[in-house]
Amino acid sequence: MRFPLKLNLDLTHYIVRNAFRGVEKFPLVLMLEPTHLCNLSCSGCGRIREYAATLAEEMSLEECLRSVDECPAPVVTITGGEPLLYTHVHGLIDGVLARKKHIYFCTNGILLKDALEWMRPHPNFTLNVHMDGMETTHNRILEHPNAFAIAIEGIRAAKRAGFRIWTNTTIFKETDLKEIDELFTLLSGMGVDGFLVAPGFGYEAVGEKLFLERREIERKFREVFEMSKRHRILSTPMYLRFLMGEKKLECTPWGNPTRNTQGWKAPCYLITDTHYPSYRDMMEKTDWDRYGVGKDERCAQCMMHCGFEPSVVRELGKNWRDMWEMIVWNLK
Repeated sequence: MRFPLKLNLDLTHYIVRNAFRGVEKFPLVLMLEPTHLCNLSCSGCGRIREYAATLAEEMSLEECLRSVDECPAPVVTITGGEPLLYTHVHGLIDGVLARKKHIYFCTNGILLKDALEWMRPHPNFTLNVHMDGMETTHNRILEHPNAFAIAIEGIRAAKRAGFRIWTNTTIFKETDLKEIDELFTLLSGMGVDGFLVAPGFGYEAVGEKLFLERREIERKFREVFEMSKRHRILSTPMYLRFLMGEKKLECTPWGNPTRNTQGWKAPCYLITDTHYPSYRDMMEKTDWDRYGVGKDERCAQCMMHCGFEPSVVRELGKNWRDMWEMIVWNLK
């Protein structure tokens, strides 16, 4: 099974309960950014540019846990910035797990090995390490001469300690898919449990010409789809078919709401029009019909997982072939 059984059961129960209650708009994953402070300055990172004036700020532990309570999503992605730099990171992890939520903890891996001195494995806890290629490529993108070696050392140590490890890979314009295949082969041999893959999307705050346009995404992700037959890629088959141009999906911007030091970010993880003081305000005051391909020019090239993986859930029950493919994919 690609995803842990308990995660599958909790997500299924949550989705069915909302469907039974007739709730149309509900989140799946809370993207929690307790700090945007980072120990790297990666090419293509929008956060360190968009929030340059407030990088030193961080949410209090009380604010973080109140946000988790506000948002009904069963999964909390703790991200940033580098969340291992957050002052109260230990208390945050414990507090979210105490609420019986699932955590995807995103890290660049630089501080991972040291963090294992206090981190403990938990059935609801997944470490998600950023890996964008083999050594030369990864070090260049992360702009750190030893980022690859340090992350690999941290992953090996975390697996020895019993953690579930996923990696997260962004596909850029110049990404060599043969190199990504080589990376996944290496990581599989180390016991990594799964691979998240998504196309890079150009933030308004990022000027580099690193990012893919829709035709390029379709071409590259045909190769990724073939790769998913050899590696435990966690992107759903319907989402991959969307990226290949075989499926049509509308964006679900409320599916992965973002909370950071400035408030609840609207309308989505990538685009910022405003920040709201509460989750309820964000959901009720955002004009969701304004956003999406063909509605807002900033959405024209976007095919990011944070907006379209939640759309898979909305579409899944409409076609038995899609449902069957999902079942077989998850069980393999």
